[in-house]
Amino acid sequence: MTAVITESPYKQQIPRVGWWAGNNRLVNLSGKLLGAHIAHAALIVLWAGGMTLFEISRFNPEQPIYDQGLILLPHLATLGFGVGAGGEIVSTYPYFVIAVLHIVSSVVLAAGGLYHSLIGPEVLEDSESSTGFFGYDWTDGDKMTTILGIHLMLLGFGAWLLVAKAMFWGGLFDPWAGSEGAVRVINHPTINPVTIFGYLVGQHGPQGMAAVDNLEDVVGGHIWVGLMCLVGGIFHILTQPFLWAKRILIYSGEAYLSYSIGALAYMGFFAAYFVTVNDTVYPEVFYGPSGVLEATTGEISARGWLATFHFVLAVLFLAGHIWHAIRARGAEAGFDFNKGEMPKADNNLSQSVNAADVTLKFLQNLPLYRRGVSPFFRGLEIGMAHGYWLVGPFVVLSPLQDTEAANLSGLMSAASVIIVIAIALSVYGSNSSIKRWETTPRPTFTATIPNVPATVQTAEGWSQFASSFLIGGIGGATLAYLLLNNVEALRLIGEGLVNY
Repeated sequence: MTAVITESPYKQQIPRVGWWAGNNRLVNLSGKLLGAHIAHAALIVLWAGGMTLFEISRFNPEQPIYDQGLILLPHLATLGFGVGAGGEIVSTYPYFVIAVLHIVSSVVLAAGGLYHSLIGPEVLEDSESSTGFFGYDWTDGDKMTTILGIHLMLLGFGAWLLVAKAMFWGGLFDPWAGSEGAVRVINHPTINPVTIFGYLVGQHGPQGMAAVDNLEDVVGGHIWVGLMCLVGGIFHILTQPFLWAKRILIYSGEAYLSYSIGALAYMGFFAAYFVTVNDTVYPEVFYGPSGVLEATTGEISARGWLATFHFVLAVLFLAGHIWHAIRARGAEAGFDFNKGEMPKADNNLSQSVNAADVTLKFLQNLPLYRRGVSPFFRGLEIGMAHGYWLVGPFVVLSPLQDTEAANLSGLMSAASVIIVIAIALSVYGSNSSIKRWETTPRPTFTATIPNVPATVQTAEGWSQFASSFLIGGIGGATLAYLLLNNVEALRLIGEGLVNY
């Protein structure tokens, strides 16, 4: 659908990437990129409608809703659709209507995606029609802040839609209403900013925002969020980036992608935590017992699926954020990953902290940089430190932590990690990069850290370093194991209660 036509006049602007790069080939074709985004939205909305119909077909009113592998119906029930006293689902017709509306909407979005992908202008800003207004340049900070402002306003209206549902369109399900919970209209949402923003500083408990235990605060929080998004949106539409923002931020398509998925990663982690511990926004009658991921029957509850799914996606988004941030900053510095170019060090990287005498003195005395030490003893010292400190975390966090085998388990786990690292060091040493060190002059940089000694930059020296790392690592782990196994004896000796 979004494939670029061979005769396209913008062919030179299309990056030469494989199919796995997704929409990266459309990064400079704003019209086709818009088509891809609308098509993606169509798929998401179609999934929501189709999945809702699927869950309706599987719903069993005789069984707890959280114990049926459902994830969409619990959300709709929380919004007060088709729910009676005690959280009982009295009608699935509202769910059917919502599903059909989503499916119809997906058709409209799909038509828009097809139009912009196949018929509409490939680059919006070059169009003489009204669509040219929506064109943009990734490096135009003013246009980008305007687009950011529009998105913020849309988010603000979305927050206020929930407020409208709670106050004017039937209300929300309140698990604390009556004896078993009921749907009620929220007539008096909390507006006091001290109460609302107090959740951000732990005023209501160490759980932060997840400590909310009443719908008045929930709806009041959405009123404030909507207001801030609308005000922030108007501000960004009317203003240009400040000088400090121009100096710090990178203005490119990949940088915006990095910023966006970084925010999604944060929200994914937060959502996973919130759904796990909160039973007001996520009532137990719909999602299962709070604080655990299983239902009473031993099956994974709706709460468990949501928490796990959000956490896994957050980890993936975080990895994507780091990856695209590296690429964006590398491109800004003139480094092309595809060409294997070597970026030049920036002299401005020397700052008051990393170039201070204390910092340099500390680095110079680390075993890797210390002068007059052979590769064998460098690896031995580094390995001993790693092996010694790795045992403790494995002992404390191991599933066997409360058993007699805890210390032995920690030793075995630490030794396994040391072996894996030693293998990796050995593989790296056998790589051609080490051999190139011996034959190719090293590039010079303006560095604030000491250079790695030349004895480690040879194949033989690196081999000694890797071998001694394994020996030192196993020895350090063994020492830690012996100390942990004899903590009580050492304590008695220290107190003078045992003669030695």
